[in-house]
Amino acid sequence: MRYELMRPGQIRDAIAGNTPVVLPIGVLEYHGEHLPLGMDTLAVTRILDRLEAERDLIILPPFFYGAASHAVAGPLGTGNLHVDAGRIAPLAEEMFHALLRIGFRNIHGLIHHQTENFAQGMPTDLAFRFAGRQAVFRFLETERGEGWWGDAAMQDYYAQQAAGDDPFNWIRIHPLMTPDVIESYPFDHAGIGETSLMLALAPETVDMARLGDQRPWYVETATRANAELGERGVALILERLRLLFG
Repeated sequence: MRYELMRPGQIRDAIAGNTPVVLPIGVLEYHGEHLPLGMDTLAVTRILDRLEAERDLIILPPFFYGAASHAVAGPLGTGNLHVDAGRIAPLAEEMFHALLRIGFRNIHGLIHHQTENFAQGMPTDLAFRFAGRQAVFRFLETERGEGWWGDAAMQDYYAQQAAGDDPFNWIRIHPLMTPDVIESYPFDHAGIGETSLMLALAPETVDMARLGDQRPWYVETATRANAELGERGVALILERLRLLFG
């Protein structure tokens, strides 16, 4: 279900059923001349399109305005659109806090941009991860008051945590491709891996003729990209998301 298309009764049913709510997170970043600027976000949204056909899922409008950085290319003439992570975090906190106030307790962010070292983190995912924690702390303090964790009613907190009933699981941020997926599928920037994903998920956005002879090093392997390889990557990602979202 698309959040913007839902009616209030559907929202209440989704809350009662603890339906996963997923925010696609991405950037608008230069991916060579052959791929679209929104590649990182499109990889998430198009895979969620497929998952949505299989199971109950609420998909929020995607967030495209992440911290692309200018590590790959400057902005002039490339379309590379960078928003500082420090500006993103307050907005993300407000978004997450609003979702908690609505009643959702199974909120997820899914991101592909710069996630090869997700355990350490990069600006965009760190902004959303920090925002999620801040939103939960803020919500709990508002709802339960100061000292809520130290109250006698919380003495079984660690047992609840072990059982999965943990308020800090209400909002979680995940990479689209985990280390297990990356072991079996090439992770790159606009090379064979990402180009193949787009050939499988959004072929209308790819123009291989634009690769050109004077291409940057990071797109060299894109000449070997194909939709079949992309579908292998999609299958690996979907297998993991099915487990993640239950």
